[in-house]
Amino acid sequence: MDKTEILDSVIETANKWLEGNYDQATKDAVKELLDQEDKTALIDSFYKDLEFGTGGLRGKMGPGTNRMNIYTVGAATQGLANYLNKSFPDKEQISICIGYDCRNNSKLFSDTVANIFSANGIKAYIFEDLRPTPEMSFAIRHLGCQSGVIITASHNPKEYNGYKAYWEDGSQLVPPHDKNVINEVKAVKVEEIKFEGNPDLIEVLGAEMDKLYLDTVKTLSLSPEAIQNQKDLKIVFTPLHGTTVKLVPDSLANYGFENVIHIPEQDVIDGNFPTVWSANPEEPEALKMAVDKADEVDADLVMACDPDGDRLGISVKNDKGEWEIINGNQTALIFTYYLIKRRRELGLLTGNDYVVKTIVTTELFKDVAEKNNVECFDAYTGFKWIADVMRKNPEKNYVGGGEESFGYMPGDFTRDKDAVSACSIMAEIAAWAKDQGKNLFDILKEIYLEYGFSKEKMIYIVREGLQGSQEIAQMMHDYRFNTPKEINESPVVLIKDYTTRKATNPITGEATDLDFETTADVLQIYLEDGSKISVRPSGTEPKIKYYFEVREELPSLENFYATEEKANKKIERIIDSLNLN
Repeated sequence: MDKTEILDSVIETANKWLEGNYDQATKDAVKELLDQEDKTALIDSFYKDLEFGTGGLRGKMGPGTNRMNIYTVGAATQGLANYLNKSFPDKEQISICIGYDCRNNSKLFSDTVANIFSANGIKAYIFEDLRPTPEMSFAIRHLGCQSGVIITASHNPKEYNGYKAYWEDGSQLVPPHDKNVINEVKAVKVEEIKFEGNPDLIEVLGAEMDKLYLDTVKTLSLSPEAIQNQKDLKIVFTPLHGTTVKLVPDSLANYGFENVIHIPEQDVIDGNFPTVWSANPEEPEALKMAVDKADEVDADLVMACDPDGDRLGISVKNDKGEWEIINGNQTALIFTYYLIKRRRELGLLTGNDYVVKTIVTTELFKDVAEKNNVECFDAYTGFKWIADVMRKNPEKNYVGGGEESFGYMPGDFTRDKDAVSACSIMAEIAAWAKDQGKNLFDILKEIYLEYGFSKEKMIYIVREGLQGSQEIAQMMHDYRFNTPKEINESPVVLIKDYTTRKATNPITGEATDLDFETTADVLQIYLEDGSKISVRPSGTEPKIKYYFEVREELPSLENFYATEEKANKKIERIIDSLNLN
C-alpha cells in the first residue's frame, strides 16, 4: 500500500469516527486531526489498530484506532468479555480482576473496563486504588478468576497508557488466547460495546488482599536471621511516583527492615512523573535523586521501581566507594545465585529444580544454574513466556525467573515479574551479604570469579509511526538476509532465527531446530570469540533493540576492573562494526 492509499484509508477510518457512536469531545479531536495540513498525526492515530504484543495493548493516549482511549480500551474489553463467555460456557459465574497504575486516565480506563465486564455478566473485582501489577496477578490466582486486566504502560513515557490482559493462571495472554482475543476485538463495533455497568457484579478489593499478598511475599524469605542482625540496614527506596509507594515499604517492614528512607518528592503519585525524564529504573537518571539521598545518609542500598511495580532497579557502592547501578543481567545473576545457594544450604532443593531466563538475558545465568544441577529453561522476551514454562512443568520445583530488563519473579504465586517480592529479597540479600562483611557488589564479583565473567549492554534505535515501523521491518530483513560473515574480526559461527525456529551454522550450512513452539521476531548472532548479539523489535515501544554480551577470563578479583574495561571495549568495537554509533 503506497502513501496515498494509506492516507485515503486513514481518512476513511477517521470519518467513521465522526459519524459513529463516539462522544462529542472525541469527534472534535478527530476533526482537528483531519483539518491539519500535516497529516502525520492523523496517520499515526489511525493507520492501524493497537495489538497485543509482549506487554499487551500499549500506545499513546488520544483519539484514534492506534491510540489508548475509552473506545480502544472498550473494544479490547468487549472482545475479551466475548471470548471469556465463549471459553467458559458452563461456568456459573465468570470473574475477572482489574488493577491500574498512577498514569493519567488509568482510573478512568479501569472503571470503564469494570463497567463493560459487569455489563456482560462477568463479575469484576477492582482494586480500590492503584496497585502493583504483581498483586493483580496474585489476586487472579487467589480469587480463582478466569482473567485479569491491569491498566498500565509500565515504564513508557507519560504520553502512554496500556492494557495488559491475563488468563486464569495469572499470566499475560499467550497463544492461542492472545490471537483469539485479538480476533474478537477486531470484530467488535463501537455500538456493541456495553459501557453501562452492573454495580451488583462489581466488588472492590482493598487492604485484605494487600495483607494476603504481603504475607505470601514473606514466605520467600530464606535468611531471617541475617535480617534480624541487619535490621537497621539503610535502604533508600523510590517508587518513581508509582504503585509501589506503599506496598514495598510495607513488605520491607514485614520482613523486619526498620530503616527505609524515602524520597518525599517521588512518593507523590503523579502520572506526569515530574521529577524524572523517564520513570524507568533501567535509566540511571531515574535513580539520581535516590542515589543523592543515599550519599547524604551513607546508605547500604538504593532501590527503585517502575510505575506499575514490576521492574526493580538497584544501585550499590562498588569497592571504590562509588554508587554503581547494577544492570538487569547482574540483578538476575545475584537473585539466581542467592536463591540456589540458600536453598541448597537449607535443604530446600529437590533435585527437580529449575530456573527460567529469556533468550536475550546473559548466558551466565544458565551457567550458575546448571553448575548447581538446577535446570535452566530459555523463553521468549516477556514474563508471559516464563509463566508458559511454569505452566508446562507443574511437576518441577520453580526457583526463580528473570530477564535483562530489570524484571525478576522469585516466587510462583504470581505469574508476572514482581518488584514487591524482588525488592524484599534483594534487601534480604544485602543483609545476608553485610552479615558476612560484604555488600552486593562483592557478591557480584564473587559470582564472576566462580562462574566466569560476562558483560552486557543494550542499545536501541527509536523509529516512530508508520514510517518507523517500516524502517524497523527493513532493518530486521537486512540482518536476516545479509548477515555479516564476521563482526569485530571474529567469525560468525551460529545464527538463531526465531521466525523460522532454526539455528544455522553459516560456515557449513548445517541447520537444527530450535525448541520453541511459537515464532518470534528475534535474530541472534554468535561469534567465535563467545560474543552474542541479539536483535529484536520491541513489542511495546517503537524501537529496535540490540543486546550485546561478551565473555572474558577473570583470573582474580584484583583483575576485575581491567577485565571489565576489556569487555566494555569489545562491546564498543562490536557496535562500531555494525555501524550503530
